[in-house]
Amino acid sequence: MTGGALLMVLTQQVLGGRGASGGIQLLLGAVALVLLAVRRRFPTMSLLGISAVVGLLPTAGLPAAITAYSTAKHLTAPRRRSAVLLASTVVATLACAAFAPGTGLGSHPFGLAVGAVLAATTLIVPGLLGSSGGQEDRLLRALRDRAAAAEAARRIADSEARTHERSRIAAEMHDLIGHRLSLISLHTGGLEMALQKESPELRDEATLVRRAVADAMRELREVLGVLGPLGRDTGTDALTDTTGTRSDVEALAEESRSGGIPVELTWDGPDLNDRAAQVRRAVHRVVRESLTNVHRYAAGARVTMLVTHTDSRVDVLVRNGVPPVAPEAETGLGSGRGHVGLRERVALLGGTLEAGPTPAGGFAVTARIPAQPDPGASLAAAGAAPRESPSEPRSGHSPAGVQHRAVKALSGLLGLMGVGVLMVCGLVLVSHASPQPHPRNHQPPRIGMSRTMVEESVYGDNTAARAAAAGREPAHPESATSCMYSTYSFEDATPPAEGAGRANSAAAGAAEGPDRLEITRFCFRGDTLATIDRFTVPMVSRTPPWESR
Repeated sequence: MTGGALLMVLTQQVLGGRGASGGIQLLLGAVALVLLAVRRRFPTMSLLGISAVVGLLPTAGLPAAITAYSTAKHLTAPRRRSAVLLASTVVATLACAAFAPGTGLGSHPFGLAVGAVLAATTLIVPGLLGSSGGQEDRLLRALRDRAAAAEAARRIADSEARTHERSRIAAEMHDLIGHRLSLISLHTGGLEMALQKESPELRDEATLVRRAVADAMRELREVLGVLGPLGRDTGTDALTDTTGTRSDVEALAEESRSGGIPVELTWDGPDLNDRAAQVRRAVHRVVRESLTNVHRYAAGARVTMLVTHTDSRVDVLVRNGVPPVAPEAETGLGSGRGHVGLRERVALLGGTLEAGPTPAGGFAVTARIPAQPDPGASLAAAGAAPRESPSEPRSGHSPAGVQHRAVKALSGLLGLMGVGVLMVCGLVLVSHASPQPHPRNHQPPRIGMSRTMVEESVYGDNTAARAAAAGREPAHPESATSCMYSTYSFEDATPPAEGAGRANSAAAGAAEGPDRLEITRFCFRGDTLATIDRFTVPMVSRTPPWESR
Protein backbone atom coordinates (compact mmCIF):
# COMPACT_ATOMS: atom_id res chain seq x y z
CA MET A 1 0.00 0.00 0.00
CA THR A 2 2.86 2.37 0.79
CA GLY A 3 4.49 1.65 -2.56
CA GLY A 4 1.20 2.21 -4.34
CA ALA A 5 0.63 5.55 -2.62
CA LEU A 6 4.18 6.71 -3.42
CA LEU A 7 3.80 5.65 -7.03
CA MET A 8 0.50 7.51 -7.25
CA VAL A 9 2.09 10.73 -5.98
CA LEU A 10 5.01 10.44 -8.39
CA THR A 11 2.74 9.71 -11.32
CA GLN A 12 0.52 12.67 -10.54
CA GLN A 13 3.59 14.91 -10.41
CA VAL A 14 4.80 13.57 -13.75
CA LEU A 15 1.45 14.01 -15.43
CA GLY A 16 1.23 17.55 -14.10
CA GLY A 17 -2.08 17.13 -12.29
CA ARG A 18 -3.84 15.55 -15.24
CA GLY A 19 -6.39 12.91 -14.47
CA ALA A 20 -9.96 12.31 -13.47
CA SER A 21 -11.69 13.85 -10.50
CA GLY A 22 -10.99 12.71 -6.95
CA GLY A 23 -14.17 10.67 -6.59
CA ILE A 24 -13.62 8.79 -9.82
CA GLN A 25 -10.00 8.12 -8.86
CA LEU A 26 -11.08 6.63 -5.51
CA LEU A 27 -13.65 4.44 -7.24
CA LEU A 28 -11.17 3.19 -9.84
CA GLY A 29 -8.58 2.59 -7.11
CA ALA A 30 -11.07 0.48 -5.13
CA VAL A 31 -11.87 -1.55 -8.25
CA ALA A 32 -8.15 -2.12 -8.85
CA LEU A 33 -7.66 -3.37 -5.27
CA VAL A 34 -10.64 -5.74 -5.58
CA LEU A 35 -9.27 -7.16 -8.82
CA LEU A 36 -5.88 -7.52 -7.17
CA ALA A 37 -7.43 -9.49 -4.29
CA VAL A 38 -9.20 -12.02 -6.55
CA ARG A 39 -6.32 -12.46 -9.02
CA ARG A 40 -5.59 -16.04 -7.90
CA ARG A 41 -9.19 -17.25 -8.22
CA PHE A 42 -9.97 -15.41 -11.48
CA PRO A 43 -6.57 -14.68 -13.08
CA THR A 44 -7.74 -13.90 -16.62
CA MET A 45 -10.69 -11.71 -15.63
CA SER A 46 -8.61 -9.85 -13.03
CA LEU A 47 -5.85 -9.04 -15.51
CA LEU A 48 -8.22 -7.83 -18.23
CA GLY A 49 -10.24 -5.77 -15.75
CA ILE A 50 -7.26 -4.10 -14.14
CA SER A 51 -5.83 -3.39 -17.61
CA ALA A 52 -8.92 -1.31 -18.36
CA VAL A 53 -8.52 0.45 -15.00
CA VAL A 54 -4.90 1.32 -15.83
CA GLY A 55 -6.10 3.00 -19.02
CA LEU A 56 -8.35 5.26 -16.93
CA LEU A 57 -6.15 5.57 -13.84
CA PRO A 58 -2.40 5.40 -14.59
CA THR A 59 -1.57 5.29 -10.86
CA ALA A 60 -3.03 1.76 -10.72
CA GLY A 61 0.07 0.50 -12.52
CA LEU A 62 1.57 -1.16 -9.42
CA PRO A 63 -1.47 -3.39 -8.69
CA ALA A 64 -1.62 -4.14 -12.41
CA ALA A 65 2.03 -5.25 -12.40
CA ILE A 66 1.39 -7.62 -9.49
CA THR A 67 -1.69 -9.04 -11.22
CA ALA A 68 0.17 -9.51 -14.53
CA TYR A 69 3.04 -11.28 -12.77
CA SER A 70 0.74 -13.60 -10.81
CA THR A 71 -1.47 -14.41 -13.81
CA ALA A 72 1.44 -15.21 -16.14
CA LYS A 73 3.07 -17.32 -13.43
CA HIS A 74 0.02 -19.53 -12.82
CA LEU A 75 -1.14 -19.94 -16.45
CA THR A 76 0.55 -23.10 -17.68
CA ALA A 77 -0.64 -23.14 -21.30
CA PRO A 78 1.78 -20.97 -23.37
CA ARG A 79 -0.81 -19.98 -25.98
CA ARG A 80 -3.36 -18.94 -23.41
CA ARG A 81 -0.77 -17.01 -21.44
CA SER A 82 0.40 -15.14 -24.53
CA ALA A 83 -3.17 -14.41 -25.61
CA VAL A 84 -4.13 -13.02 -22.18
CA LEU A 85 -1.04 -10.78 -21.99
CA LEU A 86 -1.62 -9.49 -25.53
CA ALA A 87 -5.33 -8.82 -24.85
CA SER A 88 -4.54 -6.95 -21.62
CA THR A 89 -1.96 -4.81 -23.43
CA VAL A 90 -4.45 -3.89 -26.15
CA VAL A 91 -7.18 -3.13 -23.60
CA ALA A 92 -4.93 -0.82 -21.54
CA THR A 93 -3.62 1.04 -24.61
CA LEU A 94 -7.02 1.54 -26.25
CA ALA A 95 -8.72 2.54 -22.98
CA CYS A 96 -6.06 5.16 -22.29
CA ALA A 97 -6.32 6.53 -25.85
CA ALA A 98 -10.13 6.53 -25.95
CA PHE A 99 -10.63 8.30 -22.61
CA ALA A 100 -7.61 10.61 -22.83
CA PRO A 101 -9.69 13.84 -23.15
CA GLY A 102 -11.96 12.85 -20.27
CA THR A 103 -9.10 11.86 -17.96
CA GLY A 104 -7.17 15.07 -18.62
CA LEU A 105 -4.39 13.53 -20.71
CA GLY A 106 -5.23 15.74 -23.69
CA SER A 107 -5.46 14.46 -27.23
CA HIS A 108 -6.07 10.87 -28.30
CA PRO A 109 -2.54 10.44 -29.77
CA PHE A 110 -0.99 11.51 -26.48
CA GLY A 111 -3.27 9.09 -24.63
CA LEU A 112 -2.23 6.33 -27.01
CA ALA A 113 1.44 7.02 -26.23
CA VAL A 114 0.78 7.04 -22.47
CA GLY A 115 -1.20 3.80 -22.78
CA ALA A 116 1.61 2.12 -24.69
CA VAL A 117 4.12 3.12 -22.00
CA LEU A 118 1.84 1.88 -19.22
CA ALA A 119 1.15 -1.41 -21.01
CA ALA A 120 4.84 -2.04 -21.63
CA THR A 121 6.03 -1.23 -18.09
CA THR A 122 3.14 -2.56 -15.97
CA LEU A 123 1.84 -5.49 -18.04
CA ILE A 124 4.37 -6.83 -20.56
CA VAL A 125 7.53 -6.70 -18.41
CA PRO A 126 5.91 -8.18 -15.25
CA GLY A 127 4.09 -10.73 -17.41
CA LEU A 128 7.35 -11.93 -18.97
CA LEU A 129 8.97 -12.14 -15.55
CA GLY A 130 5.98 -14.07 -14.21
CA SER A 131 6.10 -16.45 -17.16
CA SER A 132 9.79 -17.12 -16.54
CA GLY A 133 9.22 -17.59 -12.81
CA GLY A 134 6.32 -19.97 -13.40
CA GLN A 135 8.35 -22.10 -15.80
CA GLU A 136 11.21 -22.21 -13.30
CA ASP A 137 8.88 -23.30 -10.48
CA ARG A 138 7.29 -25.99 -12.63
CA LEU A 139 10.70 -27.22 -13.74
CA LEU A 140 11.95 -27.43 -10.16
CA ARG A 141 8.76 -29.22 -9.13
CA ALA A 142 9.16 -31.72 -11.99
CA LEU A 143 12.82 -32.28 -11.11
CA ARG A 144 11.90 -32.78 -7.46
CA ASP A 145 9.21 -35.32 -8.40
CA ARG A 146 11.62 -37.06 -10.74
CA ALA A 147 14.26 -37.26 -8.02
CA ALA A 148 11.69 -38.66 -5.58
CA ALA A 149 10.59 -41.24 -8.16
CA ALA A 150 14.22 -42.22 -8.82
CA GLU A 151 14.82 -42.53 -5.09
CA ALA A 152 11.74 -44.72 -4.70
CA ALA A 153 12.88 -46.88 -7.64
CA ARG A 154 16.30 -47.24 -6.06
CA ARG A 155 14.76 -48.33 -2.77
CA ILE A 156 12.57 -50.86 -4.57
CA ALA A 157 15.58 -52.19 -6.51
CA ASP A 158 17.61 -52.48 -3.30
CA SER A 159 14.74 -54.29 -1.63
CA GLU A 160 14.51 -56.70 -4.56
CA ALA A 161 18.27 -57.29 -4.38
CA ARG A 162 18.02 -58.09 -0.67
CA THR A 163 15.09 -60.39 -1.26
CA HIS A 164 16.96 -62.14 -4.07
CA GLU A 165 20.01 -62.58 -1.87
CA ARG A 166 17.90 -63.98 0.94
CA SER A 167 16.27 -66.36 -1.54
CA ARG A 168 19.75 -67.42 -2.64
CA ILE A 169 20.71 -67.99 1.00
CA ALA A 170 17.53 -70.00 1.46
CA ALA A 171 18.44 -72.16 -1.54
CA GLU A 172 21.91 -72.72 -0.08
CA MET A 173 20.37 -73.66 3.26
CA HIS A 174 18.06 -76.08 1.45
CA ASP A 175 21.00 -77.65 -0.37
CA LEU A 176 23.13 -77.90 2.76
CA ILE A 177 20.51 -79.13 5.22
CA GLY A 178 18.76 -81.24 2.58
CA HIS A 179 22.03 -82.98 1.85
CA ARG A 180 22.52 -83.74 5.54
CA LEU A 181 18.95 -84.96 5.94
CA SER A 182 19.31 -87.11 2.84
CA LEU A 183 22.34 -88.80 4.38
CA ILE A 184 20.40 -89.36 7.59
CA SER A 185 17.48 -90.82 5.67
CA LEU A 186 19.83 -93.07 3.66
CA HIS A 187 21.58 -94.43 6.73
CA THR A 188 18.28 -94.84 8.53
CA GLY A 189 16.91 -96.90 5.63
CA GLY A 190 19.95 -99.18 5.73
CA LEU A 191 19.57 -99.53 9.44
CA GLU A 192 15.90 -100.38 8.98
CA MET A 193 16.74 -103.19 6.54
CA ALA A 194 19.49 -104.55 8.80
CA LEU A 195 17.20 -104.71 11.83
CA GLN A 196 14.29 -106.27 9.97
CA LYS A 197 15.24 -109.81 11.09
CA GLU A 198 17.49 -109.27 14.07
CA SER A 199 15.37 -106.80 16.07
CA PRO A 200 11.89 -106.00 14.78
CA GLU A 201 11.34 -103.54 17.68
CA LEU A 202 14.32 -101.43 16.70
CA ARG A 203 13.30 -101.66 13.04
CA ASP A 204 10.07 -99.85 13.87
CA GLU A 205 12.07 -97.06 15.54
CA ALA A 206 14.30 -96.79 12.46
CA THR A 207 11.22 -96.59 10.25
CA LEU A 208 9.87 -93.77 12.45
CA VAL A 209 13.15 -91.86 12.16
CA ARG A 210 13.21 -92.21 8.37
CA ARG A 211 9.66 -90.89 8.10
CA ALA A 212 10.48 -87.99 10.41
CA VAL A 213 13.45 -87.10 8.23
CA ALA A 214 11.24 -87.17 5.12
CA ASP A 215 8.71 -84.92 6.84
CA ALA A 216 11.50 -82.55 7.88
CA MET A 217 12.74 -82.27 4.30
CA ARG A 218 9.22 -81.50 3.05
CA GLU A 219 8.59 -78.89 5.75
CA LEU A 220 12.00 -77.31 5.09
CA ARG A 221 11.12 -76.81 1.43
CA GLU A 222 7.71 -75.37 2.34
CA VAL A 223 9.15 -72.94 4.88
CA LEU A 224 12.02 -71.75 2.70
CA GLY A 225 9.68 -71.49 -0.28
CA VAL A 226 8.06 -68.47 1.42
CA LEU A 227 11.19 -66.44 0.57
CA GLY A 228 10.67 -67.05 -3.14
CA PRO A 229 11.66 -69.61 -5.76
CA LEU A 230 14.66 -71.63 -4.62
CA GLY A 231 16.89 -70.89 -7.61
CA ARG A 232 20.20 -72.69 -7.62
CA ASP A 233 23.51 -70.89 -7.37
CA THR A 234 24.99 -69.79 -10.68
CA GLY A 235 28.64 -70.19 -9.68
CA THR A 236 31.35 -72.06 -11.48
CA ASP A 237 30.50 -75.26 -9.65
CA ALA A 238 27.76 -76.44 -7.33
CA LEU A 239 28.25 -75.38 -3.71
CA THR A 240 29.98 -78.06 -1.69
CA ASP A 241 31.70 -78.42 1.65
CA THR A 242 34.85 -76.92 0.12
CA THR A 243 33.08 -73.73 -1.00
CA GLY A 244 34.91 -70.68 0.35
CA THR A 245 38.04 -72.50 1.33
CA ARG A 246 41.50 -71.61 0.05
CA SER A 247 41.34 -74.18 -2.76
CA ASP A 248 37.96 -72.78 -3.87
CA VAL A 249 39.22 -69.17 -3.91
CA GLU A 250 42.35 -70.24 -5.82
CA ALA A 251 40.10 -72.03 -8.35
CA LEU A 252 38.10 -68.78 -8.86
CA ALA A 253 41.33 -66.83 -9.35
CA GLU A 254 42.66 -69.39 -11.85
CA GLU A 255 39.39 -69.24 -13.79
CA SER A 256 39.75 -65.44 -14.08
CA ARG A 257 43.35 -65.80 -15.22
CA SER A 258 42.25 -68.12 -17.99
CA GLY A 259 39.78 -65.40 -19.05
CA GLY A 260 42.55 -62.79 -19.49
CA ILE A 261 42.44 -61.14 -16.06
CA PRO A 262 45.81 -61.05 -14.21
CA VAL A 263 44.88 -61.98 -10.63
CA GLU A 264 47.32 -61.93 -7.72
CA LEU A 265 46.04 -63.86 -4.67
CA THR A 266 47.46 -63.53 -1.17
CA TRP A 267 46.11 -65.75 1.63
CA ASP A 268 47.10 -64.80 5.17
CA GLY A 269 46.12 -67.22 7.92
CA PRO A 270 44.78 -70.76 8.16
CA ASP A 271 42.24 -72.28 5.82
CA LEU A 272 38.48 -71.97 6.39
CA ASN A 273 37.72 -75.70 6.59
CA ASP A 274 36.68 -75.47 10.24
CA ARG A 275 34.50 -72.37 9.81
CA ALA A 276 30.73 -72.38 9.48
CA ALA A 277 29.24 -72.92 6.04
CA GLN A 278 27.64 -69.44 6.10
CA VAL A 279 31.05 -67.81 6.54
CA ARG A 280 32.72 -69.87 3.80
CA ARG A 281 29.89 -69.22 1.34
CA ALA A 282 29.96 -65.48 2.11
CA VAL A 283 33.68 -65.43 1.25
CA HIS A 284 32.95 -67.36 -1.95
CA ARG A 285 30.19 -64.92 -2.96
CA VAL A 286 32.30 -61.81 -2.30
CA VAL A 287 35.23 -63.10 -4.36
CA ARG A 288 33.09 -64.40 -7.20
CA GLU A 289 30.91 -61.25 -7.48
CA SER A 290 33.97 -58.99 -7.44
CA LEU A 291 35.73 -60.97 -10.17
CA THR A 292 32.52 -61.03 -12.23
CA ASN A 293 32.35 -57.23 -12.08
CA VAL A 294 35.98 -56.98 -13.18
CA HIS A 295 35.26 -59.19 -16.20
CA ARG A 296 32.21 -57.09 -17.05
CA TYR A 297 33.37 -53.51 -16.46
CA ALA A 298 37.21 -53.55 -16.28
CA ALA A 299 38.38 -56.30 -18.62
CA GLY A 300 42.14 -56.68 -18.60
CA ALA A 301 42.67 -54.73 -15.38
CA ARG A 302 45.12 -56.10 -12.85
CA VAL A 303 43.38 -57.57 -9.78
CA THR A 304 44.79 -57.96 -6.28
CA MET A 305 43.00 -60.26 -3.81
CA LEU A 306 43.85 -60.50 -0.13
CA VAL A 307 42.15 -62.92 2.28
CA THR A 308 43.11 -62.49 5.94
CA HIS A 309 41.86 -65.11 8.38
CA THR A 310 42.22 -64.51 12.12
CA ASP A 311 40.57 -66.01 15.19
CA SER A 312 37.82 -63.38 15.21
CA ARG A 313 37.37 -62.25 11.63
CA VAL A 314 37.81 -63.02 7.95
CA ASP A 315 38.74 -59.99 5.81
CA VAL A 316 38.40 -60.14 2.03
CA LEU A 317 39.85 -57.36 -0.18
CA VAL A 318 39.44 -57.42 -3.98
CA ARG A 319 40.94 -54.42 -5.79
CA ASN A 320 41.33 -53.80 -9.51
CA GLY A 321 43.26 -51.11 -11.34
CA VAL A 322 42.38 -49.06 -14.40
CA PRO A 323 41.59 -51.24 -17.43
CA PRO A 324 44.01 -50.86 -20.37
CA VAL A 325 41.10 -50.34 -22.76
CA ALA A 326 37.92 -48.55 -21.76
CA PRO A 327 34.73 -50.60 -22.21
CA GLU A 328 32.79 -49.97 -25.40
CA ALA A 329 29.61 -48.97 -23.55
CA GLU A 330 29.98 -46.43 -20.78
CA THR A 331 28.23 -48.43 -18.09
CA GLY A 332 30.18 -47.03 -15.18
CA LEU A 333 30.54 -49.47 -12.34
CA GLY A 334 27.20 -51.24 -12.77
CA SER A 335 23.85 -50.78 -11.14
CA GLY A 336 25.12 -51.73 -7.70
CA ARG A 337 22.47 -54.40 -7.12
CA GLY A 338 25.14 -57.10 -6.72
CA HIS A 339 26.85 -55.09 -4.02
CA VAL A 340 23.52 -54.61 -2.26
CA GLY A 341 23.07 -58.40 -2.19
CA LEU A 342 26.60 -58.91 -0.91
CA ARG A 343 26.07 -56.26 1.76
CA GLU A 344 22.86 -58.01 2.82
CA ARG A 345 24.57 -61.41 3.09
CA VAL A 346 27.47 -60.02 5.10
CA ALA A 347 25.14 -58.01 7.34
CA LEU A 348 23.15 -61.16 8.15
CA LEU A 349 26.38 -62.57 9.58
CA GLY A 350 27.11 -59.42 11.59
CA GLY A 351 29.80 -58.06 9.26
CA THR A 352 30.25 -55.05 6.98
CA LEU A 353 30.98 -54.54 3.29
CA GLU A 354 32.34 -51.46 1.54
CA ALA A 355 32.54 -50.94 -2.22
CA GLY A 356 33.66 -47.88 -4.15
CA PRO A 357 36.19 -46.34 -6.55
CA THR A 358 39.81 -45.90 -5.53
CA PRO A 359 41.85 -42.67 -5.89
CA ALA A 360 43.93 -44.34 -8.61
CA GLY A 361 40.84 -44.85 -10.79
CA GLY A 362 40.11 -48.48 -10.01
CA PHE A 363 37.55 -50.14 -7.75
CA ALA A 364 37.79 -51.95 -4.41
CA VAL A 365 35.50 -54.25 -2.45
CA THR A 366 36.27 -54.83 1.24
CA ALA A 367 34.32 -57.34 3.34
CA ARG A 368 34.77 -57.91 7.09
CA ILE A 369 33.05 -61.14 8.11
CA PRO A 370 32.97 -62.45 11.70
CA ALA A 371 34.61 -65.86 12.05
CA GLN A 372 31.78 -66.88 14.36
CA PRO A 373 28.40 -65.65 12.96
CA ASP A 374 26.34 -63.61 15.39
CA PRO A 375 22.80 -65.08 15.67
CA GLY A 376 21.38 -61.72 16.75
CA ALA A 377 22.85 -59.92 13.75
CA SER A 378 20.71 -61.86 11.29
CA LEU A 379 17.57 -61.00 13.24
CA ALA A 380 18.54 -57.32 13.40
CA ALA A 381 19.36 -57.22 9.68
CA ALA A 382 16.13 -59.00 8.82
CA GLY A 383 14.07 -56.51 10.81
CA ALA A 384 15.97 -53.37 9.76
CA ALA A 385 14.04 -51.02 7.54
CA PRO A 386 15.71 -49.70 4.40
CA ARG A 387 17.25 -46.26 4.67
CA GLU A 388 15.06 -43.43 3.53
CA SER A 389 16.50 -40.41 1.81
CA PRO A 390 15.14 -37.05 2.86
CA SER A 391 13.09 -36.02 -0.14
CA GLU A 392 10.44 -33.99 1.66
CA PRO A 393 10.11 -30.34 0.63
CA ARG A 394 11.49 -27.72 2.94
CA SER A 395 9.12 -26.65 5.68
CA GLY A 396 8.14 -23.02 5.85
CA HIS A 397 9.11 -22.91 9.54
CA SER A 398 12.58 -24.37 9.05
CA PRO A 399 15.57 -21.99 8.78
CA ALA A 400 16.02 -22.83 5.11
CA GLY A 401 12.31 -22.23 4.45
CA VAL A 402 12.32 -18.87 6.25
CA GLN A 403 15.42 -17.79 4.34
CA HIS A 404 13.81 -18.84 1.04
CA ARG A 405 10.66 -16.85 1.81
CA ALA A 406 12.70 -13.80 2.84
CA VAL A 407 14.67 -13.92 -0.42
CA LYS A 408 11.45 -14.20 -2.42
CA ALA A 409 9.89 -11.26 -0.56
CA LEU A 410 13.00 -9.10 -1.13
CA SER A 411 13.06 -10.05 -4.81
CA GLY A 412 9.39 -9.12 -5.16
CA LEU A 413 9.96 -5.75 -3.48
CA LEU A 414 12.91 -4.96 -5.74
CA GLY A 415 10.86 -6.01 -8.75
CA LEU A 416 8.01 -3.67 -7.81
CA MET A 417 10.49 -0.83 -7.31
CA GLY A 418 11.92 -1.53 -10.74
CA VAL A 419 8.45 -1.48 -12.31
CA GLY A 420 7.72 1.82 -10.60
CA VAL A 421 10.96 3.37 -11.86
CA LEU A 422 10.30 2.18 -15.42
CA MET A 423 6.76 3.50 -15.30
CA VAL A 424 7.76 6.94 -14.00
CA CYS A 425 10.64 7.26 -16.47
CA GLY A 426 8.39 6.32 -19.36
CA LEU A 427 5.73 8.82 -18.32
CA VAL A 428 8.39 11.53 -17.94
CA LEU A 429 9.62 10.96 -21.47
CA VAL A 430 6.10 10.93 -22.89
CA SER A 431 5.11 14.02 -20.91
CA HIS A 432 8.14 15.99 -22.11
CA ALA A 433 7.54 14.89 -25.68
CA SER A 434 3.89 15.96 -25.63
CA PRO A 435 3.01 19.21 -27.51
CA GLN A 436 2.28 22.21 -25.25
CA PRO A 437 -1.11 23.88 -25.75
CA HIS A 438 0.54 27.34 -26.11
CA PRO A 439 4.18 26.97 -27.09
CA ARG A 440 6.32 30.00 -26.46
CA ASN A 441 8.18 31.84 -29.19
CA HIS A 442 11.86 31.93 -28.24
CA GLN A 443 12.94 34.04 -31.23
CA PRO A 444 14.39 37.46 -30.35
CA PRO A 445 12.07 40.42 -31.03
CA ARG A 446 12.49 42.05 -34.44
CA ILE A 447 10.99 45.06 -36.11
CA GLY A 448 7.73 44.08 -37.76
CA MET A 449 6.76 41.32 -35.26
CA SER A 450 3.24 41.20 -33.92
CA ARG A 451 2.50 42.17 -30.36
CA THR A 452 1.58 38.57 -29.46
CA MET A 453 4.89 37.21 -30.67
CA VAL A 454 6.84 39.86 -28.76
CA GLU A 455 4.89 39.12 -25.58
CA GLU A 456 5.78 35.43 -25.93
CA SER A 457 9.44 36.29 -26.44
CA VAL A 458 9.82 38.64 -23.47
CA TYR A 459 7.15 36.98 -21.26
CA GLY A 460 4.89 40.01 -21.26
CA ASP A 461 5.24 43.59 -19.93
CA ASN A 462 7.49 44.03 -16.91
CA THR A 463 5.79 46.44 -14.54
CA ALA A 464 8.95 46.92 -12.43
CA ALA A 465 10.92 47.95 -15.53
CA ARG A 466 8.10 50.34 -16.53
CA ALA A 467 8.19 51.99 -13.11
CA ALA A 468 11.98 52.32 -13.17
CA ALA A 469 11.88 53.95 -16.62
CA ALA A 470 9.29 56.54 -15.67
CA GLY A 471 10.86 60.01 -15.99
CA ARG A 472 14.23 58.63 -17.10
CA GLU A 473 13.46 57.09 -20.49
CA PRO A 474 13.98 58.72 -23.91
CA ALA A 475 11.01 60.37 -25.62
CA HIS A 476 8.48 58.05 -27.21
CA PRO A 477 8.36 57.93 -30.99
CA GLU A 478 5.59 60.13 -32.42
CA SER A 479 3.96 57.25 -34.29
CA ALA A 480 4.01 54.84 -31.30
CA THR A 481 0.61 53.87 -29.91
CA SER A 482 1.84 51.71 -26.99
CA CYS A 483 5.08 50.47 -25.45
CA MET A 484 6.22 47.39 -23.55
CA TYR A 485 9.14 47.27 -21.09
CA SER A 486 11.52 44.39 -20.34
CA THR A 487 14.86 43.77 -18.66
CA TYR A 488 15.86 40.99 -21.11
CA SER A 489 18.76 41.62 -23.46
CA PHE A 490 18.65 40.25 -27.03
CA GLU A 491 22.08 40.72 -28.62
CA ASP A 492 21.04 39.21 -31.94
CA ALA A 493 18.02 41.46 -32.35
CA THR A 494 17.62 43.60 -35.49
CA PRO A 495 19.29 47.02 -35.18
CA PRO A 496 16.75 49.64 -34.19
CA ALA A 497 15.47 52.44 -36.41
CA GLU A 498 16.91 55.95 -36.60
CA GLY A 499 15.07 57.26 -33.54
CA ALA A 500 16.04 54.22 -31.62
CA GLY A 501 19.62 54.72 -32.76
CA ARG A 502 19.73 58.21 -31.27
CA ALA A 503 18.25 56.85 -28.04
CA ASN A 504 20.70 54.03 -27.96
CA SER A 505 23.58 56.41 -28.64
CA ALA A 506 22.50 58.56 -25.75
CA ALA A 507 22.13 55.49 -23.59
CA ALA A 508 25.54 54.24 -24.65
CA GLY A 509 27.09 57.56 -23.65
CA ALA A 510 25.61 57.33 -20.21
CA ALA A 511 27.75 55.99 -17.46
CA GLU A 512 27.23 52.29 -16.73
CA GLY A 513 28.03 50.52 -13.49
CA PRO A 514 26.75 48.06 -11.00
CA ASP A 515 24.18 50.66 -9.73
CA ARG A 516 22.43 51.03 -13.10
CA LEU A 517 19.73 48.87 -14.73
CA GLU A 518 19.44 48.22 -18.46
CA ILE A 519 15.89 48.35 -19.82
CA THR A 520 14.62 47.50 -23.27
CA ARG A 521 11.52 49.33 -24.54
CA PHE A 522 9.37 47.92 -27.36
CA CYS A 523 7.07 50.45 -28.96
CA PHE A 524 4.27 49.39 -31.29
CA ARG A 525 2.44 51.13 -34.08
CA GLY A 526 -0.93 49.53 -33.77
CA ASP A 527 -0.20 45.76 -33.42
CA THR A 528 3.23 45.86 -35.10
CA LEU A 529 6.59 46.41 -33.41
CA ALA A 530 7.99 49.75 -34.65
CA THR A 531 11.05 50.56 -32.48
CA ILE A 532 13.35 48.88 -29.96
CA ASP A 533 15.08 51.26 -27.52
CA ARG A 534 17.72 50.29 -24.97
CA PHE A 535 18.72 52.61 -22.15
CA THR A 536 19.93 52.47 -18.59
CA VAL A 537 18.45 54.03 -15.46
CA PRO A 538 19.95 54.38 -11.99
CA MET A 539 18.86 51.70 -9.56
CA VAL A 540 16.90 52.77 -6.50
CA SER A 541 19.13 53.12 -3.46
CA ARG A 542 18.11 51.26 -0.33
CA THR A 543 20.72 52.89 1.93
CA PRO A 544 19.20 53.95 5.30
CA PRO A 545 19.05 57.75 5.88
CA TRP A 546 21.38 57.65 8.90
CA GLU A 547 24.13 55.90 6.83
CA SER A 548 24.03 58.47 3.99
CA ARG A 549 25.41 61.22 6.19
